[in-house]
Amino acid sequence: MAKAHYKDPKLKIFSLSSNRPLAEKIAKDIGLELGEISISHFSDGEIKVNIEESIRGDHVYVVQSTSYPVSDNLMELMIMIDALRRASAKTINVVIPYYGYARQDRKAQSREPITAKLVANMLTMAGASRIVALDLHAAQIQGFFDIPVDHLMGAPLLANYFIENGLEGDDCVVVSPDHGGVTRARKLAEFLKTPIAIVDKRRPRPNVAEIMNIVGEIKDKKCIIIDDMIDTAGTITLAAKALKEKGAREVYICCTHAILSGEAVQRLKDAPIEKVIITDSIQLSEDKMIDKMEVISVAQLVGEAIRRIHENRSVSPLFSEKFILLD
Repeated sequence: MAKAHYKDPKLKIFSLSSNRPLAEKIAKDIGLELGEISISHFSDGEIKVNIEESIRGDHVYVVQSTSYPVSDNLMELMIMIDALRRASAKTINVVIPYYGYARQDRKAQSREPITAKLVANMLTMAGASRIVALDLHAAQIQGFFDIPVDHLMGAPLLANYFIENGLEGDDCVVVSPDHGGVTRARKLAEFLKTPIAIVDKRRPRPNVAEIMNIVGEIKDKKCIIIDDMIDTAGTITLAAKALKEKGAREVYICCTHAILSGEAVQRLKDAPIEKVIITDSIQLSEDKMIDKMEVISVAQLVGEAIRRIHENRSVSPLFSEKFILLD
């Protein structure tokens, strides 16, 4: 059943180029049509944005994942924010289902940049009033902003899939592919009422992981590996192989952001796994969709967050187990 049209005409939602299908679902969930906008390029590749309707005094939400092509999508977002500011939008709320440049969130060695902070500064200086993000690579990135940040979690949606498919309780175990993801794994385990395990690994160089050990009991269990993103899929497929070698009965992989660059698709095809469960925070091309992949939409979660923010209501219920039961 289609939702009734949202009554406040001062709420506007616009979609940029990265993930229009998701933006359309979000707008439909709220009960709105997407705002009119045209995006084109000059002959040298410069991006041109034109807002085709008045937004003076409106509360505007812009949906844009900074996924591939990362820099183009980020620049497009900056230009849109500037256009909205100059067109007298009352608030400019940037909805970033996938926040790119987030992996460099600290100086791991000398002379490295902190790109997560750089992008936060750029968004703020461009004129953003608020950020709505989904599963940031590191939760502390929220502190890089000097404007409000609503950090949504994909775990309740992923949990809902596993509960509906009977993957919960002591017969299962949630696995973190590294030490940094333990908090994320524990949250999913709370929803599913399962124990957790940790894959202890070291990374000799970027995008190359070597599995070292598995902490926790996984023999004869259905294992659910959770991560915030799958990029080259090297880490997570090595973890899956290690779990099977250690006696796991079945292995499932899930993540919020499916980047799937390089040889990721082939690695997932070859991996000893039952299913790959992802969200639509990043729009995937048809050639990256494989038979063992299931896609869960984050549109309801983001749509409800936008409604609550616009109506000055708390968004904390969206982090609770009750949200996964919403229809």
